[in-house]
Amino acid sequence: MTRSMTAFARQEVQQSWGSLTWEVRSVNHRYLEPHLRLPESLRDLEGPLREQLRKSLSRGKVECTLRFVPEAQSQTLTVNQDFAGELVAAAQQVASIIPNAQTLDPLEVLRWPGVLQDTKLDMDAVKKAGLELFSQALAELIENRGREGAELANLIDQRLDAITDIVTDVRAKLPGILTKQRENLQARLDELQAELDPTRLEQEMVILAQKADVDEEMDRLNTHVQEVKRVLKQKGPIGRRLDFLMQELNREANTLSSKSIVSDTTQSAVELKVLIEQMREQIQNIE
Repeated sequence: MTRSMTAFARQEVQQSWGSLTWEVRSVNHRYLEPHLRLPESLRDLEGPLREQLRKSLSRGKVECTLRFVPEAQSQTLTVNQDFAGELVAAAQQVASIIPNAQTLDPLEVLRWPGVLQDTKLDMDAVKKAGLELFSQALAELIENRGREGAELANLIDQRLDAITDIVTDVRAKLPGILTKQRENLQARLDELQAELDPTRLEQEMVILAQKADVDEEMDRLNTHVQEVKRVLKQKGPIGRRLDFLMQELNREANTLSSKSIVSDTTQSAVELKVLIEQMREQIQNIE
């Protein structure tokens, strides 16, 4: 399934100990780049969260924000005396080597993460709920990415069909274009009242036909179109493969333009490049 890298998900849970809210948003990025914003009391969830992201996503800049609001009645704060003592001792040791060091403010000690603890709050239960809620938010994000990816695939498929139509049209017009060029060449010779050996005229037409021969480019365009359609149906990350195929399609469109001998094929090459660029912009959002 084609998945976009752009999506948003939000999950919230309310328990006796308080509420947890996850907000997960992702945008396109060359690699997987997670950014986690966690409350200090839940900081040790970062490792499992990153591992879960790594297993579930392949590309995208993913911002994950967790908000934790404890219930007021559950907040009975106590001081972690062992940790506070170590903190004060360390501060005094540093102060001893600083001339005119200020006295340590007890409020500053209390602000240090880990000094104040909630004795009634079961943080293990909160952490477990946070991980479960994150799984739900991540599943929602993946579902949203898949839904948007399906829309992107439809848009790309429409442009692929348009490219096929242009290739078919150029193939149909090419014999007439060569015939018209032969007639124009003969008409110019008649205007100059010049006689050209029929063999030489035929040689000139062969050279002209070789220069205007775009059958190989048409074949490759059709081949690349079919490959893009096949890749769109694959599972897993496909964005980089699609980006490469856009480069190949653009290469053939440029060759078609350089071989053009009439305005019709030049216009067709321009239309091809417009369609390819539109697809390329959409593919930047595909995982």
